[in-house]
This record gives sequence, C-alpha cells and structure tokens, in this order.
Amino acid sequence: MSDQNAELDAALEAVVEAAKAHLAAVKAAAGRIDDDNVWQAYVDLNNASFAYDEKLLDAFGEVTPWDVESIDPDEADQRFGLGADGFDAAESADPYPQVISVRQRRDYRVPSVAALLRVADAARRNTVPEDEDAGAVESVGEAVLELLQAGDGSLSSLDVPELEPLDGLLTVSEIAEPLDLEAFEDSDGDGPFAPREGDLLVGRLDEHPFLPDEEEDHAGHNH
Repeated sequence: MSDQNAELDAALEAVVEAAKAHLAAVKAAAGRIDDDNVWQAYVDLNNASFAYDEKLLDAFGEVTPWDVESIDPDEADQRFGLGADGFDAAESADPYPQVISVRQRRDYRVPSVAALLRVADAARRNTVPEDEDAGAVESVGEAVLELLQAGDGSLSSLDVPELEPLDGLLTVSEIAEPLDLEAFEDSDGDGPFAPREGDLLVGRLDEHPFLPDEEEDHAGHNH
C-alpha cells in the first residue's frame, strides 16, 4: 500500500506542477488566442488530472470532481496544427504566392433624388456633433458616399428604400501584386479596378435582385 500511496502523491504533485505551468503559460499569452504554449500546458494539465483520478479510483474507489478524458498529445498537436515534434506546420508552409483580389459592382436606380438626399442628410446629421454645421447633401453621388460612410462601408449600407438595386457582379481573381493606391490619381476610378496582365479570374457571382412583385411570386411556390 505504501508504494500505491507514493504513486498517488507523485500523481497529485504532477497535477499541481501542471496547473502552475498552465497558469504561467496563460499569463504569458496575455489573452492571445490559440497560443501554442497554453495549448500544450492545457494538454499536460488535462492528462495529469486524468492520471491522478485513475490512480485514486484504483486505490480507494474515490473520484475527483474533474470530468476529463485522456488526450493523445500527438493527435492533439495534429488538430492544433502542430507536428508530433511540436513543429508548427502552418507557420512552416510557404505563403500563398498569389494575392486574392475581390471586386464588386452593383448598380442602382434612384426613384427619387429628393428622397435620397433627405435620407443622406439624416445620416450625416447623426454622425456630426450637434454643435457643428453638417452642411447639406447636394448631389446623388455625395448622398451615396454619405450612406456608405455612415454605415459599415459595404454595399449593404445602400440597402435603403431610396435606392433600387439592379444587377450586380462580384469577381475573385488571383493577382501577383496587391493594390497600390498611391499609383493612381484620386480622379482615376477605373485604374484600380482594371485587371492587369497575368491576373487570373477564379470565379464570378452574378447578382439579380428580386423586385417586390417577383418576391411575392417566389413566396407562392414551394421548391
């Protein structure tokens, strides 16, 4: 029985040491997500706790409050992106040689210029302090830019009744070099979007918006 007690003491000490190592790794990571050292320390703490629980059960028929299962370190490393020797396969791989370029276009019809200017004026006033003069939105283009700036900057910011969406297009291409905004004048609206020699179009998505009457027609059919 003394040997069994010694094994229990050693197993408990291993849990304590593993817990200290895990806490040290967590502190060192300072909230960093998917830290390798935290993960390894977690696996060690889990397995030390499992081993102690098993020994306690074998020796005295008692269990701990820890409901854990043993984790195979090699399998855990593979799931976490590490090799059996702790080598980070993801970091060792060569970066993707191409840059992915996503280009999107959607056209809109303006049913009422006055209505669009009003909603853009309201959006501007909501973003400008009350003690400052927001100034009036004076053109359709300015109104659209105002809605984009007031929203999240994506085309979803333009999903307002004052704009009627028409067809749209999204393309994904592989390009050799990323966009260099300094290479184009502010007045150049075509250059940054124009494909270059060597660009490879991977695919495109065509957008066809449903009009209100078409949505009603679709609602009446079961697919």
